[in-house]
Amino acid sequence: MPKYVRLISFLMVCSLCSMPKAANAQALIPHTLQLDATKLEKQGLSLAQEAAQLAQFQQIDLALPRARLASQLAPKNDKVWLLLGGLQLQTKEFDGAIASLKKAQSINPKNGDILFALGSANFQQKNYQAAVVNYQNGLKLKPNDPEGLFDLGNAYYLLGKLPDAIAQYDKAVSQDKKFWPAINNIGLINYEQGNIPEAIKRWQSAVIIDKQAAEPLLALAVALYTKGDRQQALTFGEAALRIDPRYASLDFLKENLWGDRLLSDTKKFLELPRIQAALQQRENSSSAPGKQPTQ
Repeated sequence: MPKYVRLISFLMVCSLCSMPKAANAQALIPHTLQLDATKLEKQGLSLAQEAAQLAQFQQIDLALPRARLASQLAPKNDKVWLLLGGLQLQTKEFDGAIASLKKAQSINPKNGDILFALGSANFQQKNYQAAVVNYQNGLKLKPNDPEGLFDLGNAYYLLGKLPDAIAQYDKAVSQDKKFWPAINNIGLINYEQGNIPEAIKRWQSAVIIDKQAAEPLLALAVALYTKGDRQQALTFGEAALRIDPRYASLDFLKENLWGDRLLSDTKKFLELPRIQAALQQRENSSSAPGKQPTQ
Protein backbone atom coordinates (compact mmCIF):
# COMPACT_ATOMS: atom_id res chain seq x y z
CA MET A 1 0.00 0.00 0.00
CA PRO A 2 1.39 3.42 -0.97
CA LYS A 3 1.96 6.50 1.02
CA TYR A 4 -1.39 8.23 1.00
CA VAL A 5 -1.88 11.94 1.55
CA ARG A 6 -3.34 12.42 4.98
CA LEU A 7 -6.02 15.09 5.13
CA ILE A 8 -7.31 16.72 8.25
CA SER A 9 -10.68 15.13 8.91
CA PHE A 10 -13.95 17.01 8.99
CA LEU A 11 -14.48 16.15 12.63
CA MET A 12 -10.99 17.30 13.52
CA VAL A 13 -11.53 20.61 11.76
CA CYS A 14 -14.81 21.04 13.59
CA SER A 15 -13.19 20.33 16.94
CA LEU A 16 -10.37 22.76 16.32
CA CYS A 17 -12.38 25.59 14.81
CA SER A 18 -14.34 26.71 17.83
CA MET A 19 -14.06 30.41 18.27
CA PRO A 20 -13.77 32.31 21.55
CA LYS A 21 -16.74 34.48 22.37
CA ALA A 22 -16.28 38.16 21.60
CA ALA A 23 -15.80 40.41 24.61
CA ASN A 24 -18.65 42.66 25.60
CA ALA A 25 -18.42 46.14 24.09
CA GLN A 26 -17.08 48.87 26.33
CA ALA A 27 -18.51 52.39 26.32
CA LEU A 28 -16.95 54.96 24.01
CA ILE A 29 -14.53 52.44 22.38
CA PRO A 30 -15.27 51.56 18.72
CA HIS A 31 -15.19 47.81 18.07
CA THR A 32 -16.23 47.65 14.43
CA LEU A 33 -12.86 46.50 13.08
CA GLN A 34 -12.40 43.89 15.80
CA LEU A 35 -15.88 42.48 15.23
CA ASP A 36 -15.35 42.40 11.47
CA ALA A 37 -12.05 40.53 11.84
CA THR A 38 -13.64 38.00 14.16
CA LYS A 39 -16.54 37.49 11.79
CA LEU A 40 -14.21 36.99 8.83
CA GLU A 41 -12.16 34.42 10.72
CA LYS A 42 -15.30 32.57 11.74
CA GLN A 43 -16.39 32.48 8.09
CA GLY A 44 -12.96 31.16 7.14
CA LEU A 45 -13.18 28.33 9.65
CA SER A 46 -16.65 27.47 8.39
CA LEU A 47 -15.24 27.27 4.85
CA ALA A 48 -12.44 25.02 6.12
CA GLN A 49 -15.03 22.67 7.58
CA GLU A 50 -16.85 22.56 4.24
CA ALA A 51 -13.58 21.92 2.41
CA ALA A 52 -12.63 19.06 4.74
CA GLN A 53 -16.05 17.48 4.32
CA LEU A 54 -15.84 17.72 0.53
CA ALA A 55 -12.35 16.22 0.64
CA GLN A 56 -13.69 13.20 2.52
CA PHE A 57 -15.87 12.51 -0.52
CA GLN A 58 -12.92 13.10 -2.88
CA GLN A 59 -14.45 16.29 -4.24
CA ILE A 60 -11.07 17.97 -4.30
CA ASP A 61 -11.95 20.47 -7.05
CA LEU A 62 -14.71 21.87 -4.86
CA ALA A 63 -12.72 21.67 -1.64
CA LEU A 64 -9.58 23.45 -2.83
CA PRO A 65 -11.02 26.93 -3.56
CA ARG A 66 -12.83 26.89 -0.22
CA ALA A 67 -9.60 26.02 1.56
CA ARG A 68 -7.73 28.79 -0.28
CA LEU A 69 -10.31 31.35 0.77
CA ALA A 70 -10.34 29.97 4.31
CA SER A 71 -6.59 30.52 4.57
CA GLN A 72 -7.09 34.18 3.67
CA LEU A 73 -9.93 34.68 6.13
CA ALA A 74 -8.26 32.75 8.97
CA PRO A 75 -4.56 33.27 8.25
CA LYS A 76 -3.41 32.55 11.81
CA ASN A 77 -4.93 29.06 12.04
CA ASP A 78 -2.37 26.32 11.40
CA LYS A 79 -5.09 23.70 10.82
CA VAL A 80 -6.48 25.70 7.91
CA TRP A 81 -3.04 25.92 6.28
CA LEU A 82 -2.51 22.22 6.91
CA LEU A 83 -5.80 21.44 5.23
CA LEU A 84 -4.89 23.60 2.24
CA GLY A 85 -1.48 21.98 1.98
CA GLY A 86 -3.01 18.51 2.09
CA LEU A 87 -5.45 19.37 -0.69
CA GLN A 88 -2.63 20.81 -2.78
CA LEU A 89 -0.75 17.55 -2.34
CA GLN A 90 -3.81 15.72 -3.64
CA THR A 91 -3.61 17.77 -6.85
CA LYS A 92 0.20 17.50 -6.94
CA GLU A 93 0.74 21.24 -6.50
CA PHE A 94 3.93 20.52 -4.64
CA ASP A 95 5.40 24.02 -4.49
CA GLY A 96 2.12 25.46 -3.25
CA ALA A 97 1.66 22.60 -0.79
CA ILE A 98 5.09 23.06 0.73
CA ALA A 99 4.52 26.82 1.04
CA SER A 100 1.19 26.22 2.80
CA LEU A 101 2.67 23.62 5.11
CA LYS A 102 5.63 25.84 5.97
CA LYS A 103 3.15 28.58 6.83
CA ALA A 104 1.30 26.15 9.11
CA GLN A 105 4.59 25.14 10.71
CA SER A 106 5.54 28.75 11.37
CA ILE A 107 2.25 29.20 13.24
CA ASN A 108 2.50 25.97 15.21
CA PRO A 109 5.88 24.18 15.13
CA LYS A 110 4.57 21.58 17.61
CA ASN A 111 1.98 20.15 15.19
CA GLY A 112 3.33 16.75 14.15
CA ASP A 113 0.77 16.35 11.37
CA ILE A 114 2.41 19.23 9.50
CA LEU A 115 5.72 17.36 9.49
CA PHE A 116 4.00 14.20 8.28
CA ALA A 117 2.42 16.19 5.44
CA LEU A 118 5.80 17.67 4.51
CA GLY A 119 7.11 14.12 4.47
CA SER A 120 4.35 13.22 2.05
CA ALA A 121 5.33 16.11 -0.22
CA ASN A 122 8.93 14.90 -0.34
CA PHE A 123 7.85 11.27 -0.69
CA GLN A 124 5.67 12.02 -3.69
CA GLN A 125 8.57 13.85 -5.31
CA LYS A 126 10.74 10.77 -4.66
CA ASN A 127 12.95 12.66 -2.23
CA TYR A 128 12.83 9.76 0.20
CA GLN A 129 15.73 10.76 2.43
CA ALA A 130 14.15 14.16 3.09
CA ALA A 131 10.86 12.37 3.74
CA VAL A 132 12.58 10.18 6.34
CA VAL A 133 13.76 13.29 8.19
CA ASN A 134 10.26 14.81 8.11
CA TYR A 135 8.64 11.62 9.38
CA GLN A 136 11.24 11.16 12.11
CA ASN A 137 10.69 14.72 13.30
CA GLY A 138 6.94 14.23 13.21
CA LEU A 139 7.28 11.09 15.31
CA LYS A 140 9.25 13.01 17.91
CA LEU A 141 6.05 14.98 18.46
CA LYS A 142 3.64 12.06 17.95
CA PRO A 143 5.72 8.94 18.71
CA ASN A 144 2.80 6.51 18.75
CA ASP A 145 1.15 7.61 15.51
CA PRO A 146 0.63 4.40 13.44
CA GLU A 147 0.25 6.29 10.17
CA GLY A 148 3.46 8.22 10.79
CA LEU A 149 5.29 4.97 11.56
CA PHE A 150 3.83 3.42 8.40
CA ASP A 151 4.91 6.43 6.33
CA LEU A 152 8.45 6.18 7.68
CA GLY A 153 8.45 2.47 6.89
CA ASN A 154 7.49 3.20 3.28
CA ALA A 155 10.28 5.74 2.91
CA TYR A 156 12.80 3.23 4.27
CA TYR A 157 11.34 0.61 1.92
CA LEU A 158 12.03 2.76 -1.14
CA LEU A 159 15.52 3.56 0.12
CA GLY A 160 16.18 -0.18 0.22
CA LYS A 161 16.50 -0.21 4.01
CA LEU A 162 14.25 -3.23 4.41
CA PRO A 163 15.02 -4.17 8.05
CA ASP A 164 14.31 -0.56 9.06
CA ALA A 165 11.08 -0.62 7.04
CA ILE A 166 9.89 -3.81 8.73
CA ALA A 167 10.75 -2.39 12.14
CA GLN A 168 8.56 0.67 11.51
CA TYR A 169 5.70 -1.44 10.14
CA ASP A 170 5.88 -3.63 13.25
CA LYS A 171 5.75 -0.53 15.45
CA ALA A 172 2.69 0.69 13.55
CA VAL A 173 0.91 -2.61 14.16
CA SER A 174 1.91 -2.56 17.82
CA GLN A 175 0.07 0.75 18.13
CA ASP A 176 -2.95 -0.40 16.12
CA LYS A 177 -3.52 -4.14 15.79
CA LYS A 178 -5.98 -3.57 12.93
CA PHE A 179 -3.62 -1.43 10.85
CA TRP A 180 -3.53 -3.90 7.99
CA PRO A 181 -1.57 -1.74 5.46
CA ALA A 182 1.57 -2.21 7.56
CA ILE A 183 0.96 -5.97 7.74
CA ASN A 184 0.41 -6.01 3.99
CA ASN A 185 3.68 -4.22 3.27
CA ILE A 186 5.67 -6.62 5.43
CA GLY A 187 4.22 -9.30 3.16
CA LEU A 188 5.47 -7.41 0.12
CA ILE A 189 9.00 -7.44 1.52
CA ASN A 190 8.76 -11.11 2.52
CA TYR A 191 7.72 -12.05 -1.02
CA GLU A 192 10.59 -10.17 -2.65
CA GLN A 193 13.00 -11.91 -0.28
CA GLY A 194 11.63 -15.30 -1.37
CA ASN A 195 9.86 -16.02 1.92
CA ILE A 196 6.52 -16.82 0.33
CA PRO A 197 5.05 -18.75 3.32
CA GLU A 198 5.62 -15.75 5.59
CA ALA A 199 4.16 -13.40 2.96
CA ILE A 200 1.06 -15.60 2.73
CA LYS A 201 0.73 -15.53 6.51
CA ARG A 202 0.90 -11.73 6.55
CA TRP A 203 -1.66 -11.30 3.78
CA GLN A 204 -4.01 -13.79 5.40
CA SER A 205 -3.83 -11.73 8.59
CA ALA A 206 -4.57 -8.52 6.66
CA VAL A 207 -7.59 -10.08 4.94
CA ILE A 208 -8.96 -11.31 8.27
CA ILE A 209 -8.78 -7.72 9.57
CA ASP A 210 -10.51 -6.24 6.51
CA LYS A 211 -12.29 -8.59 4.13
CA GLN A 212 -12.84 -5.69 1.70
CA ALA A 213 -9.13 -4.91 1.38
CA ALA A 214 -8.44 -5.76 -2.25
CA GLU A 215 -4.67 -5.41 -2.13
CA PRO A 216 -3.72 -8.17 0.34
CA LEU A 217 -6.45 -10.38 -1.14
CA LEU A 218 -4.97 -10.15 -4.64
CA ALA A 219 -1.43 -10.57 -3.32
CA LEU A 220 -2.58 -13.64 -1.42
CA ALA A 221 -4.21 -15.00 -4.58
CA VAL A 222 -1.00 -14.60 -6.57
CA ALA A 223 1.10 -16.21 -3.85
CA LEU A 224 -1.26 -19.17 -3.51
CA TYR A 225 -1.37 -19.67 -7.27
CA THR A 226 2.41 -19.64 -7.45
CA LYS A 227 2.49 -22.15 -4.62
CA GLY A 228 0.09 -24.43 -6.50
CA ASP A 229 -3.20 -23.82 -4.66
CA ARG A 230 -4.85 -22.69 -7.87
CA GLN A 231 -8.57 -23.10 -7.18
CA GLN A 232 -8.53 -21.00 -4.02
CA ALA A 233 -6.17 -18.52 -5.68
CA LEU A 234 -8.57 -17.92 -8.56
CA THR A 235 -11.49 -17.46 -6.20
CA PHE A 236 -9.54 -14.91 -4.16
CA GLY A 237 -8.31 -13.15 -7.28
CA GLU A 238 -11.81 -12.76 -8.69
CA ALA A 239 -13.02 -11.41 -5.36
CA ALA A 240 -10.18 -8.89 -5.11
CA LEU A 241 -10.81 -7.52 -8.59
CA ARG A 242 -14.54 -7.25 -7.93
CA ILE A 243 -13.71 -5.09 -4.91
CA ASP A 244 -11.26 -2.85 -6.78
CA PRO A 245 -10.43 -3.43 -10.46
CA ARG A 246 -7.58 -0.92 -10.31
CA TYR A 247 -5.42 -3.75 -9.01
CA ALA A 248 -5.53 -5.29 -12.47
CA SER A 249 -3.09 -2.58 -13.54
CA LEU A 250 0.59 -3.40 -13.08
CA ASP A 251 1.40 0.32 -13.03
CA PHE A 252 -1.05 0.80 -10.15
CA LEU A 253 0.50 -2.13 -8.31
CA LYS A 254 3.97 -0.66 -8.75
CA GLU A 255 2.71 2.62 -7.28
CA ASN A 256 1.54 0.52 -4.33
CA LEU A 257 5.14 -0.65 -3.78
CA TRP A 258 4.79 -4.12 -5.29
CA GLY A 259 8.25 -5.46 -6.10
CA ASP A 260 9.58 -7.04 -9.27
CA ARG A 261 9.10 -10.66 -8.19
CA LEU A 262 5.49 -10.13 -7.19
CA LEU A 263 4.75 -8.02 -10.26
CA SER A 264 6.12 -10.75 -12.54
CA ASP A 265 3.97 -13.42 -10.90
CA THR A 266 0.95 -11.12 -10.88
CA LYS A 267 1.29 -10.43 -14.60
CA LYS A 268 1.00 -14.16 -15.27
CA PHE A 269 -1.92 -14.45 -12.89
CA LEU A 270 -3.84 -11.58 -14.49
CA GLU A 271 -3.42 -13.20 -17.92
CA LEU A 272 -5.24 -16.36 -16.84
CA PRO A 273 -8.48 -16.90 -18.83
CA ARG A 274 -10.66 -17.05 -15.73
CA ILE A 275 -9.24 -13.77 -14.38
CA GLN A 276 -9.58 -12.13 -17.78
CA ALA A 277 -13.18 -13.30 -17.95
CA ALA A 278 -13.89 -11.86 -14.51
CA LEU A 279 -12.42 -8.50 -15.53
CA GLN A 280 -14.43 -8.46 -18.76
CA GLN A 281 -17.61 -9.33 -16.90
CA ARG A 282 -17.08 -6.51 -14.45
CA GLU A 283 -16.32 -4.05 -17.24
CA ASN A 284 -19.51 -5.04 -19.06
CA SER A 285 -21.51 -4.69 -15.84
CA SER A 286 -20.07 -1.27 -15.09
CA SER A 287 -20.81 0.05 -18.57
CA ALA A 288 -24.38 -1.29 -18.69
CA PRO A 289 -27.21 1.33 -18.78
CA GLY A 290 -28.11 2.54 -15.32
CA LYS A 291 -24.84 1.33 -13.84
CA GLN A 292 -22.13 3.61 -12.51
CA PRO A 293 -18.48 2.50 -12.43
CA THR A 294 -16.95 2.03 -9.02
CA GLN A 295 -14.76 4.98 -8.07
